[in-house]
Amino acid sequence: MNTNLVTVFGGSGFLGRHTVRALARAGWRIKVATRHPARGFFLRPLGTVGQIDFVKCDVSDAESVAHAVMGATAVINLTGILFQKGQTFEDVQAEGAAHIAQAAAAAGVRALVHVSAIGADANAQSKYAVTKAKGEQAVREAFPNAVILRPSIIFGPEDGFFNKFAGMARFSPALPLVGGGHTRFQPVFVGDVAQAILVALSKQDGRTYELGGPATYSFKELLQIILRETGRKRALIPLPFGLAALQAAFLQMLPNPILTMDQVKLLKHDNVVAPTAAGLADLGITPTSVEAVIPSYLWRYRAKGEYAPAPVL
Repeated sequence: MNTNLVTVFGGSGFLGRHTVRALARAGWRIKVATRHPARGFFLRPLGTVGQIDFVKCDVSDAESVAHAVMGATAVINLTGILFQKGQTFEDVQAEGAAHIAQAAAAAGVRALVHVSAIGADANAQSKYAVTKAKGEQAVREAFPNAVILRPSIIFGPEDGFFNKFAGMARFSPALPLVGGGHTRFQPVFVGDVAQAILVALSKQDGRTYELGGPATYSFKELLQIILRETGRKRALIPLPFGLAALQAAFLQMLPNPILTMDQVKLLKHDNVVAPTAAGLADLGITPTSVEAVIPSYLWRYRAKGEYAPAPVL
């Protein structure tokens, strides 16, 4: 068993649970750093007794980050937010990333893996994309050998994309095609991203890898896949970016908004792996297709659940 300790920031989230499972299976001792440790206790059964522990930490507080890193051999940063409620993009994705990288370097940590996102760009209109880029820059400055991973949208049983739109389709007679539904995505399986993180811990080659699945889809095509898989017929209504931004101005005031103005800005750009970028293949991972996985969890959105007939492909 690996006796080394890895601190995982953001380990209680969607990607976090799969990463913690992969780390536990590989024998790592794991310290999950999170603002609300009790919300992560569901992770404990993923390892043996005492293998997974927790520490209270707010990444915007440099002192608590330094405390969370103490004694660690490796550090993984999975923190990120999709909208600003209480926390800001700057707090989490820029300053938080800087605090983690600086603490890891100061503590003499051997390996750092930083998970960013495709589309990170210091010159973008989107604050999400700008702060992701600032976080990457801070990591490079403090910990040059760190591996940065940039996934496209991540899918899996608890994802926030396929589940969200499948849930909307249960009650709404129509689904919106923001910008006409032409934005392209390259969805990547959460298990593949978790495996990439595990491989990156031993690489530490200072490279940036963009992670995408084996196929690209337009936003419209992804919604069509969801409707087909859930057995529902819904109208797909084109929503120009201007009108989408107007609606988002109101929707983003909800506690858990389905669309924000910043997300509308993101949707103006494709979210796919760059042709020259290193990717999953360079990490020795064969990407898993959307079609191979989503039937295992989208069945719950069918009218008759698991007893509904399988969709005709």
